[in-house]
Amino acid sequence: MFRRAALGFCALALTSLAAGCRAEPAAAPAASVPPYAHILVIVEENKNYEQIADPATAPQLAALAARYGAATEFFSEVHPSEANYVALLGGDTFGIHDDDWALCKPGKASSACLFALFPGYVDHTVHAPHLGDQLSAAGLSWKGYYEDLPAPGSLAFLGGDPKAAPEAPRLAFYAAKHSGFVNFASVQNDPRRSEHLVGFDALDADLAADALPNFALIVPNQCNEMHGLRGPDLPPGCDAGDIGALIVRGDKVAADLVRRIQATAAWRSPANFAIVITFDEGAGGARGGCCAVTPNAPSNYGGGHIPTIVITNHGPRGLKDPTPYNHYSLLRTMEDAFGIGVHLRHAADTDLGVVSMVPLFATPRP
Repeated sequence: MFRRAALGFCALALTSLAAGCRAEPAAAPAASVPPYAHILVIVEENKNYEQIADPATAPQLAALAARYGAATEFFSEVHPSEANYVALLGGDTFGIHDDDWALCKPGKASSACLFALFPGYVDHTVHAPHLGDQLSAAGLSWKGYYEDLPAPGSLAFLGGDPKAAPEAPRLAFYAAKHSGFVNFASVQNDPRRSEHLVGFDALDADLAADALPNFALIVPNQCNEMHGLRGPDLPPGCDAGDIGALIVRGDKVAADLVRRIQATAAWRSPANFAIVITFDEGAGGARGGCCAVTPNAPSNYGGGHIPTIVITNHGPRGLKDPTPYNHYSLLRTMEDAFGIGVHLRHAADTDLGVVSMVPLFATPRP
């Protein structure tokens, strides 16, 4: 029923805008998130809100935030990267608080499982449902698009540039710690895994064919997502020590992705379509969190104040939403937008402040 409703573009009653919010045309936010046909989430790396909100450092992302919508009080869950991707998709960090390989087990140390002998180490394969499972059960489609993924469905820990000459340095452009989906047992064991976890060649093809899934997680490589690398022969703007150049490079890559998505027929259709640009965590050891984080837990203490931009084809314009949100809030929002009645783990914790991002996804009355 949801799919017919979403693709039939049913409208919901809207309530008045909160004081201080601006929108063009003047429209009030819905009491709940309206149906969406497509939500694509682009994830960038390791930057604080102030770094990206400043037009002097990230002009294109700052312009998108000003034109469409920005969640000005959005937080991550922990440091380092991996658990934040898992939280976005599964509603919990599941005790992960390092960047070890998704196949790591307690007590089995290796170069990909550096912390496996430490007390409290957890299985990095998560035996719990994720957003993709929910979408499949609802008859909806999903993909993870990962730049420089070694092969469709790959479970590799790291991957170099597949286009590089054999004698070229094998820089770790792809990293499984920035996947999220690969941590879930249902993905690891999925006979269709190679259809769900794909590279940017598949993204190019799906954009050209106007065949985007209902949901996609889009993760550029470590040079293009503002993470950066260290070592010789790095591409320009990829040195992890040059934060300004990393932001400039990532700013351009993310804005180019947005422009390509907005060139599709799906974006121009009457169906609701959202592009979300968010970050995994704040810079360095930035602390701070909200919404079901537990400050004393090593895996869920709050990973800093991060930028999150919501770009919709029919939603608000020029909106700055000061409501506290985090990745659990974004997961809840997407569950609501796709008509999924069950919220995963912390996405259900309204008593702890996890709420849907209604103002940023609201659509005006027809």
